[in-house]
Amino acid sequence: MITLLPLAMLALSLASSAHGQAGSAIYTTDTTPELTVVTDSPNLVATRGGNLTLPCRLQRSTFFHFGNAGMRVKWTKYNADFTQETDVFVSMGFHKKAYGNFEDRAYLREADDNDATLIITNVGLDDYGKYKCEVSDGMEDNVEEVTVELQDKGVVFPYSPRLGRYNLNFHNAEKACMDQDAVVASFEQLYDAWQDGLDWCNAGWLNDGSVQYPITKPREPCGGAASAGLRNYGKRDKYAHYFDVFCFAGSLRGRFYWLVQPDKLTFAEAVQACQDDGAEIAKVGHMYAAWKLQGYDRCDAGWLADGSVRYPISNPRSNCSPTEAAVRMVGFPDKKQKLYGVYCHKA
Repeated sequence: MITLLPLAMLALSLASSAHGQAGSAIYTTDTTPELTVVTDSPNLVATRGGNLTLPCRLQRSTFFHFGNAGMRVKWTKYNADFTQETDVFVSMGFHKKAYGNFEDRAYLREADDNDATLIITNVGLDDYGKYKCEVSDGMEDNVEEVTVELQDKGVVFPYSPRLGRYNLNFHNAEKACMDQDAVVASFEQLYDAWQDGLDWCNAGWLNDGSVQYPITKPREPCGGAASAGLRNYGKRDKYAHYFDVFCFAGSLRGRFYWLVQPDKLTFAEAVQACQDDGAEIAKVGHMYAAWKLQGYDRCDAGWLADGSVRYPISNPRSNCSPTEAAVRMVGFPDKKQKLYGVYCHKA
């Protein structure tokens, strides 16, 4: 059964999902006079490919000694529904270690004895989310922590493969987004997109395993005409159930462009044409990022890497997208047709 989240419940859901996040400029945990941990930036925005600073500082009494052999700083990252944590970086005395895909990219700044700030280089889409800085002096009753959330300026877009709607289980959905230079969107990202006007009547996976879709123009075929909101199917079996997916593409790395060609191209010719220009055929995520974040506008239908044909319109006009700014999709035509141009992406 489909349920509708009213606006008040949506706000409550967002507040719940951000449990532990600071509500003011400085967030502190102050359960002990000997040690507290603070951050002056509980919410951060970063650009893909750049460096990231996750601030965390110790505040200690005069009789608390940093040289304590049991002193430990541990950074972890929460999963999509905040039920599990993944180790990012641990520092204890001379022992310092980064984990997983943070190896060779994460380290403590250590500007002074009270600085537990984490630096992450070459930020990627998988790095976005909520992090926890935990500091312990080796005693079980003296552990302090603070959370920092990293967000990205990006765009949410619905995606279904060549086979048509409702053909992706959760794991296929993850791969589909990754293939388009994107990741499966979070509830917060879909909520923000809905507030920004996203209206889509097909249900899609989110990264917490739930299936939802955003409606800004209520109507009977899309969960009823009562009110706008996110229609929610709840958590679904990640292997057995099939839906579309909502992907999140972050800030564009490189240049997205229309490749001027004297003739129309087949799909194979389009791929080769971009390669001949020192680029690759663009992905769906590239087009959405260029359209939403850079205002890219062109009324020419072109091949993309998944075999679809689309074009981005930022300035609505007759014969292109007369009523709204949008990425328009022609479909998945026969790849041997010589009816379209191509969009390329150069890193």
